[in-house]
Amino acid sequence: MSAAEVALLGVRHHGPGSARAVAAALTQWQPDAVLIEGPPEADGIVHLAAEKDLVPPVALLAHAVDDPAKAAFWPYAEFSPEWVAIRHAVEHDLPVHFIDLPAGYGFAAAPEDAAECGDGPDPGDAPGTDDADGLPADPVALLAEAAGHDDPERWWEDVVEHRTPGADALAPFAAVAEAMGALRAEGLFESRRDLLREAYMRGRIRAARRAGHRRIAVVCGAFHVPALAAMPTVAHDRALLAGLPKKVRTDITWVPWTHRRLSQSTGYGAGVQSPGWYHHLFTTDGDPVPRWLTRAADLLRAEDHPVSSAHVIEAVRLAETLAVLRGRPLAGLTETLDAVRAVLCEGSDVALELVRDRLVVGDALGEVPDAAPAVPLQRDLARLQRSLRLKPEAAPKDVDLDLRKETDAARSRLLHRLRLLGVDWGVPARSPVNSTGTFRESWRLCWQPEFAVRIAEAAQWGTTVEGAATGKAVGTARAAVELAELTGLVETCLLAGLSDALPAVMRALADCAALDTDVVHLAGALPALVRALRYGDVRGTDHGALAGAAAGLAERVCVGLPPACVGLDAENAAAMRGRLDEVHGAIGLLTSAGPRGSSAAPEPVDADAPDTPAGSGAPGAPDGPVGLADRWAAALRSLAAREPSGGPATGAPGLLRGRAVRLLLDDGRLDSEEAGRRLRLVLSVANAPVDAAGWVEGFLAGGGALLLHDPRLLALLDEWLTGVSGEAFTDVLPLLRRTFAGLEAGVRTTIGGRVAAGPLGEPPADPAPVGELDRARADAAVPVVALLLGVRPRIPRQATGRDT
Repeated sequence: MSAAEVALLGVRHHGPGSARAVAAALTQWQPDAVLIEGPPEADGIVHLAAEKDLVPPVALLAHAVDDPAKAAFWPYAEFSPEWVAIRHAVEHDLPVHFIDLPAGYGFAAAPEDAAECGDGPDPGDAPGTDDADGLPADPVALLAEAAGHDDPERWWEDVVEHRTPGADALAPFAAVAEAMGALRAEGLFESRRDLLREAYMRGRIRAARRAGHRRIAVVCGAFHVPALAAMPTVAHDRALLAGLPKKVRTDITWVPWTHRRLSQSTGYGAGVQSPGWYHHLFTTDGDPVPRWLTRAADLLRAEDHPVSSAHVIEAVRLAETLAVLRGRPLAGLTETLDAVRAVLCEGSDVALELVRDRLVVGDALGEVPDAAPAVPLQRDLARLQRSLRLKPEAAPKDVDLDLRKETDAARSRLLHRLRLLGVDWGVPARSPVNSTGTFRESWRLCWQPEFAVRIAEAAQWGTTVEGAATGKAVGTARAAVELAELTGLVETCLLAGLSDALPAVMRALADCAALDTDVVHLAGALPALVRALRYGDVRGTDHGALAGAAAGLAERVCVGLPPACVGLDAENAAAMRGRLDEVHGAIGLLTSAGPRGSSAAPEPVDADAPDTPAGSGAPGAPDGPVGLADRWAAALRSLAAREPSGGPATGAPGLLRGRAVRLLLDDGRLDSEEAGRRLRLVLSVANAPVDAAGWVEGFLAGGGALLLHDPRLLALLDEWLTGVSGEAFTDVLPLLRRTFAGLEAGVRTTIGGRVAAGPLGEPPADPAPVGELDRARADAAVPVVALLLGVRPRIPRQATGRDT
């Protein structure tokens, strides 16, 4: 059988021009079988491409049955030449087979040889350089250099992607094959991996011939075309493949993919920097630039940017003019974006970045039919749901977990891991028990249909729930720039039991904390770190590194917080008040913690158990927890004393000063007499009413019951309020309404009653005397009360003459 009966269509993966050329070639060639570079394990599910519910971008996901962590992806977009070939085959009821080296061989190989499964980029997919010999890693880059172009992407777009098929649809593939043949003749870019894959592909082509197919179309990477056209002997190829390891049993399925994922520089189809633009090129008939600029204008108008039709017309003219000046046959993405920046965005890089994100990359999400097999991550989740007896239900369900029980602890870890992956199946809820013990967690479970998509998206991090959560945590830590984000991630890792991710997260935390000098950032980071240190005890975690980091942050906050509160405006003062409360609670937990030196897990904190004495404190706190508590109290005193002597910018806002006094009062560091004296000074006529109202708001933020227990404070407040002038009252009224609106309804009612009853400042009158006690009726209730209390009742005196 002659070689002319096999049409080798060499493409560049995810190229719209290659996809159009493949469609035209298949229509002209009219093959009776289509062979595609890809994992042969997918032959059993390729028929799903005929389903209307399989909408690209999608990906083939293969994984080892016995070890789901070994997995590989083959993504396809609508503009992928392989997808076009698949659709042509299923629409014309033609046999279609994948011919690359099976993924099972790659899963069985050593890690350094794992790329043989085909999950890495082909030469020509990603421009770059080969570190071994300094040559370009992309054959297209070498061809572009030979053609006198320094930008391989732009050259490839000009000669392939922007051109429409001519009269002979096979001519472009012959030209590409000739160019690649010249490179292969020099022995450039060849690797053992490629030789093995090509030997297997040739075997699959021979098998198609033996099956009786007369016109075979082969869609593969252009780099492989010369090797597939040569067709050495069968013995030669068998000798190459003889050294392959035993193939691992493999499962494969379709999963939804996204354009944004295609743009990431990882995986098989890596380096597609503009999938949204490529999709537009493939799906648009005629000149794509005016239509794309119209879409850009619509996007900018939706974001309140003033863009008119005249802007679009001028942008089209500019893009075309730039293409002529640069010698390009058609305006490409570079010229189009230059026109967008200059005309539509009026030079703004912020608006241009919006266009890049929404249109150049895009948010397209594929769909997979229900008939497709489940992804490994979904299967692992289903296995855990069965073993932990957590059935997904659409109706909300409240669940209380006792972390001292192994099953409940495993359920907690699963829910926290899923939340880290963005699957909020369980959301922390408030328990009706109202216990503060660290061994109890309450969740509200509610399964949503869209969680299947989120699980598929999370599959990039791993094929098991634990592996995916670990990968996501490490990736998030490496990308984090805020200290609070890292401390929150540490807490999440402890709650989720991700011991493998914790070292990487802690390294990132240490690096970020050492460089961050912003007290606001430090104050925002401390609470989560202390919660992880305190409430992770029940999970048996070693807290050595956490304790040292928490103590160091606390020391820096104590020193820097009072000066950082000076000169804040109302909005920043309100935000700082929240930080102040959080840091106060965190230091309270840190200073009340037991010794952290040993690796043994402390006992859970039970709210119903008696308090235990404070230990010696966390490592890194020179004077122990008592010294840290004293330094924090000193910081609060310093903050409370920073009054604005020369204007608001010279002191701390009243909101923060009042809050500091209240925290000192609640901790017993300040008595009620001193608190009353400070309130009297603040409410004097020498202070601005707005500042005084802010002080009152901060002071009462911890609860208004204090005014009921100490009538003198309520009298001072009433006296000040009645003496405020009419103009000043208008300014302070919003503050006062917000302050008292935050009090409990019962407290507000009681305060109103006290003020209406007046006069204030005097203790309430004694209640009216009650009648004489009826001992006979009281004695009749004794047995019932004793039974409820579980004690032995006493016999009434009347029966025995004495109490027994």
